[in-house]
Amino acid sequence: MVPLLLVLLLALILFGAGFALKILWWVAIVVLVVWLVGFVARPRGGSGRWYRW
Repeated sequence: MVPLLLVLLLALILFGAGFALKILWWVAIVVLVVWLVGFVARPRGGSGRWYRW
């Protein structure tokens, strides 16, 4: 019974990690797209940066 529970726990951990990594990839892609849009559509005058870092 214990090995079965350990295998089930390992499968849940690996599934959770894979799901979290997939979400992080989508977040990284969205951030990259927003950064590229801001880089391309920057204002004509001023410092040329659309963010205030």
